[in-house]
Amino acid sequence: MATVAGVGHSIRRNPSEAGREAALLALERAGVDKADFLFVFATVGYNQQALIDSIRKATSETPLSGCSGEGIITQEAVVETGFGVSVMAISSSDLRFHNASVRGIGRDCGIAGQQLALDIRRLAAPDCIACFVFADGLSFNFDPFVSAFEKNPPGGRWLPLFGGLAADNWTLQKTFQYHNGDVFSDAISCALMSGKGDVAWGVNHGCMPVGSELKVTRCKGNVIYEVDGTPALDVLRDYLDEGSEKDWNKTSLNLCLGLRAPEGLRQDYSEHIIRYMMKKDDREGSVTIQSDVCEGDSIWIMRRDKELITEGLGATAGSINEKTKTKRPDFVLQFDCVGRGRVVFREQEKIEMIRALQRKIGQDIPWAGFYTYGEIGPVKSKNVFHNFTAVVLAVS
Repeated sequence: MATVAGVGHSIRRNPSEAGREAALLALERAGVDKADFLFVFATVGYNQQALIDSIRKATSETPLSGCSGEGIITQEAVVETGFGVSVMAISSSDLRFHNASVRGIGRDCGIAGQQLALDIRRLAAPDCIACFVFADGLSFNFDPFVSAFEKNPPGGRWLPLFGGLAADNWTLQKTFQYHNGDVFSDAISCALMSGKGDVAWGVNHGCMPVGSELKVTRCKGNVIYEVDGTPALDVLRDYLDEGSEKDWNKTSLNLCLGLRAPEGLRQDYSEHIIRYMMKKDDREGSVTIQSDVCEGDSIWIMRRDKELITEGLGATAGSINEKTKTKRPDFVLQFDCVGRGRVVFREQEKIEMIRALQRKIGQDIPWAGFYTYGEIGPVKSKNVFHNFTAVVLAVS
């Protein structure tokens, strides 16, 4: 049998009907009555528990991992509405999947990383290939998480991490993580993939600096208070259109921060790693990002560039094809930033951009993904957290 996969999606508004339709289509397209594992991504217009219950019922309670997103991505549809669900069903004699979860991550992401590593290590084998991580995009801080996770990595060696942060419909109120039959928030759901298989991936952000190098002069963890001795918000105002600060969601999608990429990664990736400013504090003049910074760190004000985004996806496809060569991928997963969807591109423009990526890798390959509040993907042999970025991986 090797590995077979199928993807189904639904835009029905009734959660039970939508979950059942997507799940049964996924099984049908995989050509199996029961799968070994499911990846599930959905938008937040649904009653999430009813949605997952219907998927579980239709798939004989197959283990699953996934989360909510701002939108879903498949070969058939790119949906950024309140009602969209995709299910990828995988059955394989070569690959094995085990999943785990940890809750209450907002209290301490370092402890969450430590706990998740312990749980996964009990499931890990010497042939583990990759770990997929789906975390709450409103409470996750990558740096303490990955530092703790990698102290005692599953399998006793470096393990590539892929995934994305759960999103909602821009309300920034509540995201959802899925683990088997459970739906929760402020949590991480993850899946460990082991066995005989290869993973090829590409990572690209498509942003460019719009100002000169700046220095962080006061910060704590992932909160930046001062830049070049000036409140961070005051520095940002020089780059804002008049009145745009009142709508922070819109402002933070038009402007982002660039951190200097580690020297060993720049040739294979970019000079900058992008950071979304998830919130601001007017009283303190601070902004909060999704990873830690230190005093003295260099940062740049960055903007997205449509041409660079399009070119970057082409480069991503080229990188994957170069690694897979003539071997057809069994399935593809795509984790793309919400800041690269409808907020930037017209609907048809956005769809054609993703279709071009799919044509280059393979139009008939099972493909599932979602629009995230942050992306996780390795650069060379380092697990990196990204924003305004697409992480695309092919498993063969």
